[in-house]
Amino acid sequence: MAEHDLDWASCPFELTETDIENLRRGDEHFVPHGWEELKHIIATNNLSILKRKPSDLKRYIYWTNSTKAEYGSMTHFVCKERLHWTPLPSSSTAESGPVFACKDETPFASAEDFKILRNDWPYGLDPNINHLVVWLKTKIPVQQPEGYLLPESRDRIQRFVQNTFVDRLAKEGIDGGNHVQWFKNWVGLQSVRGLDHFHVLVRDVPEHILREWTGDGGP
Repeated sequence: MAEHDLDWASCPFELTETDIENLRRGDEHFVPHGWEELKHIIATNNLSILKRKPSDLKRYIYWTNSTKAEYGSMTHFVCKERLHWTPLPSSSTAESGPVFACKDETPFASAEDFKILRNDWPYGLDPNINHLVVWLKTKIPVQQPEGYLLPESRDRIQRFVQNTFVDRLAKEGIDGGNHVQWFKNWVGLQSVRGLDHFHVLVRDVPEHILREWTGDGGP
């Protein structure tokens, strides 16, 4: 089935009002998110207005449907193909999501229990902004059922972002505090559920540092 033949009623995740409006308007009217706009969106927790370029969103929907058909779920795909993590079959359930053997149950305490990857399907951002995702084997405590961050969880992530991203940029003479932002989608906005993760946006970061964080060879 070609992309233009997709049945939007079978979308594999819930489209936001912003998604629907952008699909109606098309690429010719799309304006990517700039840094200052992103700061406002994150500060006000108005994450539902984050958007992808309409043609990218269509491809993402098509790819997600195809991937779920092949792997059974997005979580299974991410674990197997992107993270190379194997869940514990005896402990993992539909309700709990994948459960992993961890070096330390405390989030971020061990580098073996998290991984930083480039987002394969980033939001529509200015070209100088890179979109990373931090995936965790451990669970970050959140409010149930919505999945909003608890204050102590927000503080823990902030410390990790400071130590991992901001302080690293400072070594290069870059004011990391003005070049790094992060957010964690609540459950209703997540397309990969059951596997804890949050998003990091960085701007004007040299490629060698991006590779250092992600351990890859580039896009």
